[in-house]
Parts: sequence; structure tokens; C-alpha cells
Amino acid sequence: MTVRVWVPDVWDVIDLPSRPDMTVAELKAAALSGAIGGRVDPGSYEVKFRGAAVRNEARTLGELAVPPGAPLVVLPARRRPVR
Repeated sequence: MTVRVWVPDVWDVIDLPSRPDMTVAELKAAALSGAIGGRVDPGSYEVKFRGAAVRNEARTLGELAVPPGAPLVVLPARRRPVR
């Protein structure tokens, strides 16, 4: 299945091939790699699904009942100061 992951840091949407046994941490790492490259620490980002942060990133997409084509968001875990 494919899910849509929005990475607001670069205003990009990534269509990621996924599978029900894929963890949220794996999905986040793949989305960040596709959107930003290897220049970021995945630990400083969080994933939101249906408006709620997924706190346990060891959970799988199947456990969360993520359907094909579902939108997810990967955004910084902490707010950044406005400059």
C-alpha cells in the first residue's frame, strides 16, 4: 500500500510505499530521507495520524489501522522560535 506523508519543513508531500508491518519509526525515517535527505535527526520529529501524535513509534501501521492512501504528517517535535 502507499501512504501520503506531508513534511511541512520542506512543504513537500511524499507518497511512500508501505506495508502493514512497517513501524511508524521506519515510516518517519523514510519520509525524512525522501524529503530532506540524511541531514536531520529523526528523533527530533514526530508523526501525527488523524490529528494525534503517535507517541509509540514502535507500533505498526497495521496496529494503527492506517488505510492505503492515508495522510500522515511528520513535523518537528518541538516548536522553533520565529526569526
